[in-house]
Amino acid sequence: MSINFTKAIVNRLQREIAEIESKSINEKNKKDKAQSKINQLQRDMKLSQSHSDLSSKMTRINKLNEEIKTINRVQADLAKQLLTKKASLQQHLI
Repeated sequence: MSINFTKAIVNRLQREIAEIESKSINEKNKKDKAQSKINQLQRDMKLSQSHSDLSSKMTRINKLNEEIKTINRVQADLAKQLLTKKASLQQHLI
């Protein structure tokens, strides 16, 4: 392969790796915010007096837990993609 062709592949892989890493950081931030909201709702539940208020907060906590599960799956997929891209990049650099 020519140097220019290999260089183009390496540049593309580096861009894709940076993009995946950025997505991973965004997903981590989403997860942290969701966990923070859950913690806040749990604290607020201790102060809640009405049944409907407790029920509403439990529903929100359940939705946030589902969101966290989805984020975990996305992060796992991103980690696999990142591993693949880094391995490919390593092969082209050798």
